[in-house]
Amino acid sequence: MQNVVLIIHLLLALSLIGVVLLQRSEGGGLGIGGSSGPQGSRPPLTGLAKLTWGFAIAFIATSITLTVIAAQQAADTSVFDRIGVQREPAAPTTPDLPEDLQLPPATGDSPLLPPRQD
Repeated sequence: MQNVVLIIHLLLALSLIGVVLLQRSEGGGLGIGGSSGPQGSRPPLTGLAKLTWGFAIAFIATSITLTVIAAQQAADTSVFDRIGVQREPAAPTTPDLPEDLQLPPATGDSPLLPPRQD
């Protein structure tokens, strides 16, 4: 199912690119210029503009569908667990202490600190 939606998504992306490139430039990027008439209203949508909107809506729908499918297939396990690689459990790391270091016994709520060496 995911592969079918992905292929449709890619075809929509290529179609959207093609339709946008076929449209006539109105001049002036970011809405600067290109106004027609004293009120600066936009002309009615052409067939290519309607097709662009249709492809864009379908592209967004397939994007959301792919996200939902991927979320349903996600698991709490690791990728290594799914491909069968055995991992060693992570050993707790402790700092290397000198062997001759003698620590006093812990009493109460005081932290365990090595004796001072003055």
